[in-house]
Amino acid sequence: MLNKFDDYPIHQTAEPLAMPATSDVNFYDRTWFNGYAKDGSWYFGLGLAVYPHLGILDCAFSVVEKGGRQHCFFGSCRAPSERSDTRCGPFRFEVVEPMRINRLVLDDNKTGISCDLTFSTLTAGIEEARQTIWNGTRRVMDATRFDQFGHWEGEIRYPDGDIQVKSELCHGTKDRSWGVRNFGKSAHAGAPQPPSSLFFIWAPLFWEDHISHALSFEGPSGEALAREALTAPLYKSTDEVPEGDAQGIEHMAAVAHRLQYQANTRRISYAEVDLTDLKGNVRTIAFEPILRFHMKGLGYFHPTWCQGVWQGEMEIGGEVFDPLALDLTDAHNLHMQQVVRVSDGTRQGMGVLEHLCVGPYEPYGFTDFFSGVSL
Repeated sequence: MLNKFDDYPIHQTAEPLAMPATSDVNFYDRTWFNGYAKDGSWYFGLGLAVYPHLGILDCAFSVVEKGGRQHCFFGSCRAPSERSDTRCGPFRFEVVEPMRINRLVLDDNKTGISCDLTFSTLTAGIEEARQTIWNGTRRVMDATRFDQFGHWEGEIRYPDGDIQVKSELCHGTKDRSWGVRNFGKSAHAGAPQPPSSLFFIWAPLFWEDHISHALSFEGPSGEALAREALTAPLYKSTDEVPEGDAQGIEHMAAVAHRLQYQANTRRISYAEVDLTDLKGNVRTIAFEPILRFHMKGLGYFHPTWCQGVWQGEMEIGGEVFDPLALDLTDAHNLHMQQVVRVSDGTRQGMGVLEHLCVGPYEPYGFTDFFSGVSL
């Protein structure tokens, strides 16, 4: 089974590129983006993934304006054998220039959501620390991820209005990952496993002349499963971004967090994150959430459009909901990103704070799987 890219000297095994090096059914290859207004008035997210061993390609696009409803498009189809073919019905994702420019076109469809958006990076690709997580003898995650920070240009049309996306008025983050991750029905295959806890924060931030990024996967007692924190240069234009490995990255020695939650929920209402550099200097960043986006709108923990689930040869669907009316103790609604304003005491910035906490987590007083903590 040959692909166009088999013509390049990029192979890592004796197999063609379409053949994953692992036979793990949970192998995936995903591209994910967000975009949001600098004034916090709107946010959108999109994702596309291929699951080679399941024969599935799925995608999603979702948008919300402050005070409005979150609109969602979902698509799923049989994965094409040609890996460079990233179309799914009306959804078309393009790598215009590798590691620099990407484009999403969502043609008119029955959901009423469409767009034509182009992402241009303002940073080099930034590789996160390897993320490997186990539940007993089962490897539930083993992935490589890189991020890029940039902006968008284009238009979004949906039933509640149109959004003109201007590069000077928005930020955007690219999240590219591949490897093994439990998802869909395959996550529950075989003998029942004891339920496991997971605490996760992910915080890509824009500052005037640099970006900062922090992430932490933790177990029920707060023990680190995977952590990363860094800063990197933010360039004024895509043309200024150097090719190849990112330059000027400063990796932190440690990252710590102090979170406050909305009463009886697991939604963060305020946060402080400490970045400690290699010399022991601590930079404390305060987070003020200003807009909420629920990740189920992109298929994460969605009851119907969960990622990696066979929906048919070619299916699309949609959903609309009011984020402010959701039950935040419902498992499907726990995972969210919030647009945030940030300050380290001398500088101001903006970004997103992604959070998921499932199961007991001792540092913040969560004792069961889904309910909030009484404050």
